[in-house]
Amino acid sequence: MNTSKIKNVLYIVLIAIVSSIVTILGYNVANSNNINFLDKSKTSTTSEEIGLYSNSFNQDKNVVLTNLMTSEGYPDFTEAAERSVDGVVHVKTKTLSSQQYINPFDFFFGFGERGPSQPREQVGFGSGVIISKDGYIITNNHVVEKANEVLVSLNDNREFVAKVVGNDPQSDLALLKIEGDDFPYLTFGNSDALKVGEWVLAVGNPFNLTSTVTAGIVSAKNRGNVMGGGLQSFIQVDAAVNPGNSGGALVNTRGELVGINTAIYSQTGNFAGYAFAIPISIAGKVAADIKEYGTVQRAYLGIKVQNIEGVRQEDPAKARELSQIKGVLVDDFSDRSASKAAGMEKGDIITAINNATINNFAELQVQLNRYRPGDKVNVTVNRNGKTQNFNVELKNTEGNTEISRVTNPLDKLGAKFASISEERKSELGITSGIEVESVESGGLFRKEGINKGFIILRINNTPVNSENDLNSIVASIQNRQDKVLLVAGFYPNGRTQYIAIDLSSE
Repeated sequence: MNTSKIKNVLYIVLIAIVSSIVTILGYNVANSNNINFLDKSKTSTTSEEIGLYSNSFNQDKNVVLTNLMTSEGYPDFTEAAERSVDGVVHVKTKTLSSQQYINPFDFFFGFGERGPSQPREQVGFGSGVIISKDGYIITNNHVVEKANEVLVSLNDNREFVAKVVGNDPQSDLALLKIEGDDFPYLTFGNSDALKVGEWVLAVGNPFNLTSTVTAGIVSAKNRGNVMGGGLQSFIQVDAAVNPGNSGGALVNTRGELVGINTAIYSQTGNFAGYAFAIPISIAGKVAADIKEYGTVQRAYLGIKVQNIEGVRQEDPAKARELSQIKGVLVDDFSDRSASKAAGMEKGDIITAINNATINNFAELQVQLNRYRPGDKVNVTVNRNGKTQNFNVELKNTEGNTEISRVTNPLDKLGAKFASISEERKSELGITSGIEVESVESGGLFRKEGINKGFIILRINNTPVNSENDLNSIVASIQNRQDKVLLVAGFYPNGRTQYIAIDLSSE
């Protein structure tokens, strides 16, 4: 081969090499730019409402990650997982239960009681998510609702006794607090922006195995009919979630908290393919309300809707017709209805709240859970094929716009308490108890005849040994319709008495 041909071949090879390098570099730059573009589009990752909830816990808006990719182009979960495990805690609960039999005659007529049985300690486990530097933790209500003591273990093995700040059975959420000022925590992401098919991580303590991370995708949003009553708008995921994951974190690939893992779909009690999480758009508001007011503020339109499942049993054809409606059909109004006062009518189909599209009741619930009584919303309805808008001032269940507040749950009782030493318990022949040290003239204890020296054995059949026990029991019924305490106790050398105290009375 002559010299000129060799030069031509080398020239072609050189051009091919340069072209390949340019192509590869161009692809990498384009890919990098594309990733940067996606990240920039997500720089404001929280909605306005979720931002307000994160402000309640002084979350640092800069503590987020970028979406990471492996060199092969696959999502990289390592950074999100590493950060999340430090913000997710192991929750251990201790509950004292007594199997003591109470004779009905004892209950109604105040005769003597059978000797107390030895209380039995039950231990439960779950997960929780630290959401602030100073130690506020979100978990599920069912993890802590009956606990006499709540212990929290961090990923670095530090253990703390946690206080139950408040709970909300309706959403199955509770807010805990541990003492400190420099805890790792997860910032709130935008659960509204989640898309079906998006990667998410479930972080928790399944089967008491701490710091466990599983990955999956969002399988559905606004999923209803998961649990009877209460919240009916869940994020459905296929990440493996098992007993012990309750109260743990659902995070996106940026390491942001987008949900609280709550339930699984299973006929065996273990993971069978799908799990459900409470969106942070709801959980964040519940936590912020409990912190600020002591109880959750719920706002209502004052409408009644038909239960499609109930209709389906009686009239399948009508149920099919209802299921085709895009929106929520107003079937009737409650007393003192906010929406009726604004001009809405039976037969209106709600299609949007403040321009957020409403396709079903679950989506309506998600939107209303953002607001408090007294907030004004713009409701878009379809009335006989025509679009109309109504400005509705939302109300509470009492039909007004007042914000309810709960302070110390024991304040209404109007009493101070003293612990009883084990030696004195032995002398009195009891295994649990706390003594009333003093009572106030305007409190419920004085009203119901409980005075200084009364020894409380149990409340609502739960043994009481400390003021923390009292706080937990009283706090656990704050959101129930029936706010009654059944106090079992006695005066030294007196018979056992059963006294009912209604906390809903003023």
